[in-house]
Amino acid sequence: MKMTLPLFTGILLLFSCTHSEKKNDMVQEKTLPQKQHFFPVSSYLKGELYTIKNKGINPLKYTTINNHTDSVWLKIEDLDAAVQEFLQPEIDSVNLITLFTEKSFLDQTLNAITLTYDPAVPLPDTFKLKHWDVYIDPDLNTVKRIYMVKEMSKTSLLQLTWVNNRWCKITYIVTDEKGVSTIEKEEKLVWDF
Repeated sequence: MKMTLPLFTGILLLFSCTHSEKKNDMVQEKTLPQKQHFFPVSSYLKGELYTIKNKGINPLKYTTINNHTDSVWLKIEDLDAAVQEFLQPEIDSVNLITLFTEKSFLDQTLNAITLTYDPAVPLPDTFKLKHWDVYIDPDLNTVKRIYMVKEMSKTSLLQLTWVNNRWCKITYIVTDEKGVSTIEKEEKLVWDF
């Protein structure tokens, strides 16, 4: 009986140590952060530009200032320059992963899976890109729309709305010294007639 008690205690101690190690391993597996995979917005926009050029369609550019709209046919060779501000920085899963976080949800009112990207850390003062959203059609698994915001200065913003295979709009917003924001200008490029 004297030998049985220490032997039983030793086996119980060994079993409890092994069991707690397995439990710790399970906890560690659950708490490991998953690597984010950003939607490649820059590649998508460049692909859209490539498609427009290959179709040989000159987009119609509408410029609205103070509720007055003018239109002009945009030359194909000027298309990249018209949206150049939103092609930089390169948005993919490599270069912005440390600066932004992705949140995703199914927005039933829009019938879209929404990927929202916001800063994860304070951004450098020279970094203009502040936010972007990607809206994906859950039935077709295609991009419906992209929305981007760039802060050009403390008093001016640029917003891009890109609707898949149809049009894009760049909105110039200024904020006065009282904090009132107004739309200074809108440029809309339409290539789906």
